[in-house]
Formats: sequence, C-alpha cells, structure tokens
Amino acid sequence: MDGIFEKLTQLKIVPVITLHDASKAVPLAQALIDGGLPCAEVTFRTAAAAEGIKNMSAAFPDLVLGAGTVLTPAQADAAVAAGAKYIVAPGLNPDVVRHCQKIGVPVLPGVMTPSEIELGLSLGLTHLKFFPAETAGGVPMLRALSAPYGAVRFLPTGGINKANLQDYLSLKSVFACGGSWMVKDDLIADNRFDEITRLTREAYM
Repeated sequence: MDGIFEKLTQLKIVPVITLHDASKAVPLAQALIDGGLPCAEVTFRTAAAAEGIKNMSAAFPDLVLGAGTVLTPAQADAAVAAGAKYIVAPGLNPDVVRHCQKIGVPVLPGVMTPSEIELGLSLGLTHLKFFPAETAGGVPMLRALSAPYGAVRFLPTGGINKANLQDYLSLKSVFACGGSWMVKDDLIADNRFDEITRLTREAYM
C-alpha cells in the first residue's frame, strides 16, 4: 500500500474543501488539525485552489494534503508544484492516471461501474474513489461492487455525512471516506473555524 493511502486508512475521513479565498487556507488547516484530523483534499474547482494548497503545505508540511477535481495532467502538475501529496479525480481518465504514475504521485480516480473498476485495475490501481457515492447507490451499491473485486479498496465521496459515515466505514472494502459537511463553504467564508474544529472532532470520535 502506498504510504499516503496507509495514512488515509488510519485517519478514515478526508475533508473535501472548496476554497474561494486562499487566505483562509492556513486557519482552516489549523482548525482541522485541532479537530484531530490532519488531512485535507482541496478541490481544483476554484482559482484559489493552487495557492490554498501552497499555503497549507508551507504552514503544515506534515499535513496529508491532496488535490481534488483534477481533470488534466497540467492540473496535476500545478497541484504537485503547490505541495499536494496525492491527486483525486472525479472520473477515471487514463491520461491523468498515467501522468501521475509517471511523475510518481499517488492518484485516486473516481469510478462507479464494474467496467471503470476493471480499467483502474488494468492501470495497476488498487485504491479508487467511489463517486458520487450516494447518488450511485450508496452502501448497497458499493457492497455489491466490492464482492467481485476483493483486492480493490475504495474512498467513497459524495453525499456522505455524519449520519451515514459509519455505514460506509463498516464495509471492509472502504479504507476512508471523503466528506465536506465539516468544511462547508459558509463556515469557511464566515471564519467559523471553531465550529469547523467542533464538527471535525465530532465526526472523528
């Protein structure tokens, strides 16, 4: 197992963050660390993503820091240059996967069908993102998908919250879950970092 995936397996939860203001990155990372969860996935959905990753990485070098919603090799390069330690994608683009493998960065592409899982296996991947988890059938779907692919471990993301988190984590095929309920946009925008710490600690108990 890659060292990054081993760390995520230990942490169990990956906060999925959409940053609109890079100046919020450091206090946000501090709030997560204070809540007992020293990891983050910053999505490449905004112009502030790369700078936010850079700020987090500089302030907290040991943070298990990933870049999400990576759609192209160029975005993967930008994320790694900013300090991302792993790459997450919503779908399985072989070009992005091969590029990440070429530059030596762990990659978690998204899948939701047997054919996509088999494509991932053909590329040498054993850890995949199940996305969008709830919309794609949730725990029953993932349980069914896991049965024929015993060597694959999944990180479900999409619609996961405190109420259903343990249902996903109870599956042997799940190594961690991604979620944004403790890092919602309004909490970040309003500098409610104490609340983010509280929700993170609550989720992690």
